[in-house]
Amino acid sequence: VRIWQANINKTIIAHVPIIEGMVQETGDFELDGVTFPAAEIQIEFMDPADGEGAMFPTGNLVDDLDIPGGDTFKATLINAGIPTIFLNAEEIGYTGAELQDAINSDDKALAMFETIRAHGAVRMGLIKNIEEAANRQHTPKIAFVAKPIDYVASSGKQIAVTDIDLNVRALSMGKLHHAMMGTAAVAIGTAAAIPGTLVNLAAGGGDRESVTFGHPSGTLTVGAKASNSDGDWRVNKVVMSRSARVLMEGWVCVPGDVF
Repeated sequence: VRIWQANINKTIIAHVPIIEGMVQETGDFELDGVTFPAAEIQIEFMDPADGEGAMFPTGNLVDDLDIPGGDTFKATLINAGIPTIFLNAEEIGYTGAELQDAINSDDKALAMFETIRAHGAVRMGLIKNIEEAANRQHTPKIAFVAKPIDYVASSGKQIAVTDIDLNVRALSMGKLHHAMMGTAAVAIGTAAAIPGTLVNLAAGGGDRESVTFGHPSGTLTVGAKASNSDGDWRVNKVVMSRSARVLMEGWVCVPGDVF
């Protein structure tokens, strides 16, 4: 099924399982962060950087992001899936294994992330000045990455260092997300496939076509294959699995005299 995702102006291809000509509505695929197992739907995000300008708007895989007060942070600024700012967890005082409460209950931390996000948005050319960031909460997203360590997910699931290639935590609309946004996962997969980005380095560096990362609710695997032509990076598609099941059935009663 070809889907036009109007929010991000991207084409998504969903591979929907069929049994005897009917859509499979149940399954045993478990997506961490989503309640109940369901049918597995393989999703392909086509040309994730297409239409967003350059994949790396500054021309660099890693930038020094200067913040008022004298702080400078290493950052990967990428347009793929959704514009995203990646930071090193250690550089901002985190391990990368934090859960929601550690961030969302800390007003100082949230203010820091918003300040960095605003300055990153200017560097990416998404806004002209810092003040505009308050009215552009949806993008860019901001996330921090770290080398894998053991942790316990919010569900109680034990995540071992051997289960993952790196840890990633992402904020959306000013709060740490309970799992990982699908479009941010596209950015993670894309950045992981390109040697030298902070995401790639956190995962161990080198050439990669898939990466499994830890998030607050568990893990997610995402695949991407990158190519470089005359210094320009390109990823044709990013692949991951999501789950889908029937949520409800019902009737909406509309008075006949409205027609």
